[in-house]
Amino acid sequence: MEIKHKIWLEMDGHVVFGPGRDVLLKAIDECHSLNAASKKLDMSYRAAWGRVKASEERLGIKLVENEPGRTGMHLTETGRNLVRRFDQLDQEISRLLEEANRDLFSSEG
Repeated sequence: MEIKHKIWLEMDGHVVFGPGRDVLLKAIDECHSLNAASKKLDMSYRAAWGRVKASEERLGIKLVENEPGRTGMHLTETGRNLVRRFDQLDQEISRLLEEANRDLFSSEG
């Protein structure tokens, strides 16, 4: 037996950011394109864009922007910070749960 977790951010009952959007923003950053990122993640462009726009609207900040003079896209500094902080939080929670799993279940056998 072990303790598991999944975290996400909500606002008024709507997802603002979570593991799926984290992966999507990382793919956009890696591919420099929403279209390429959505293909990489095997999702429609429309679904990917909808998730990005919903998060931006709910947070009131820009997470991605088009590259000037190109068809590419990249994360804003705010978007990069959100991904970094979300990943840090997830890692901290994972570490705490690993400790709790060791402490709570070390006597199992």
